[in-house]
Amino acid sequence: MMSLQLKNIQKMRKALGLTQSDLARLSGVSQSLIAKIEAGRIDPSFSKTMAIFETLQKLQLKNSKKVKSVMTKEVISVDAESSVREVVKLMHKHAISQMPVLSKDEVIGSVSEKALIKKLAEESPKLLFMKKVKEVMEPSFPTVNEDTPIDLLIPILNFYPAILVMKGKIIAGIVTRADLLKPE
Repeated sequence: MMSLQLKNIQKMRKALGLTQSDLARLSGVSQSLIAKIEAGRIDPSFSKTMAIFETLQKLQLKNSKKVKSVMTKEVISVDAESSVREVVKLMHKHAISQMPVLSKDEVIGSVSEKALIKKLAEESPKLLFMKKVKEVMEPSFPTVNEDTPIDLLIPILNFYPAILVMKGKIIAGIVTRADLLKPE
């Protein structure tokens, strides 16, 4: 998203296909105020500026691509009682590096290659592979719904390897960094 500066209002408005009158009506300000701001002839009040930017941001989010357009619908998961050996085989077979951990169809954690590699530094592969997933799992991935704008995922994926897409308590999909990088 573009930075919130007065000089960007015109660019943002045009990118959304709005006229000055449209933006004024949606923001609850006058068209002449929009024209003066865009021409740099006025320094509007904070409340008027916020109303304009809030309107522009809502419209940007409404028009942006949604999670359901990039998520992977077939989510590979593992039961908390499975062995680490089984997890490693699943990851290798499906060419994935992380997955949710379930117990009775409820998400209770996550497991990733990165976490397993850290554990290898602490103990032998033989001992690690015999452990149950619940002994080595990490907290669950963050969750969103299918209509979440993709733009909101980028900062989350800087801290987590995946995001689960939920429909109620059911996993509808998963989004990883690789999903965001798929060519259209």
